[in-house]
Amino acid sequence: MSEPVMKSVAQKQQQNIETHSTAERIAGFTIAAVAVAVLAAAIATAVYAQVQNTDKYSLKSPSGIAFSDFRGYEDWSVVSSARTNEVLKVIVANPTMINAYKAGVPGNSQPFPDGSMIVKLQWKPKKSTEAQFAVDVPDVFSQAFVMEKDTSRFPKTGGWGYAVFNYDAASDKFTADPKSLSDCGNACHTVVKAKNYIFHPYQKR
Repeated sequence: MSEPVMKSVAQKQQQNIETHSTAERIAGFTIAAVAVAVLAAAIATAVYAQVQNTDKYSLKSPSGIAFSDFRGYEDWSVVSSARTNEVLKVIVANPTMINAYKAGVPGNSQPFPDGSMIVKLQWKPKKSTEAQFAVDVPDVFSQAFVMEKDTSRFPKTGGWGYAVFNYDAASDKFTADPKSLSDCGNACHTVVKAKNYIFHPYQKR
């Protein structure tokens, strides 16, 4: 093979190597850019969720009960349910209280232990337009009525602290009820003092 031909072949091989190297660099930059974008989106989502939770869990009732004490209540086990003319209610409790229920409290004359927490979730009802029979279903969420057991903090009310956090659907915001000190907390629950101030038993399922 002549020298000019050999030089031409060598030049083409070098061009191919450079082209391949450039393509690899571009692909690498693209992958890196995509990874950065995905990471940025994940961080933004996490920050947004944290801000939302901070807004909710930064609330305190006039009596000093923090909504953050009840963090995760959305996934707590159901104790019971109730219905008035105006409100549908689902009562949930934290694992400490559920375990006490399952151990026989309050039917065994034992009190619920400190750390027990129970939340009454309330919705305005509406008639179902889908069911083939008459049934009320939850419409707009309105309120979380909370109770927590801490005998050192609440010695004058049987060890229970009470608070109400209202929800406004239009703004998607919770607020601490300014009247929660005077609404139906301990004043109503004293009628079930013999059941450690708790109306609802753990329903059979």
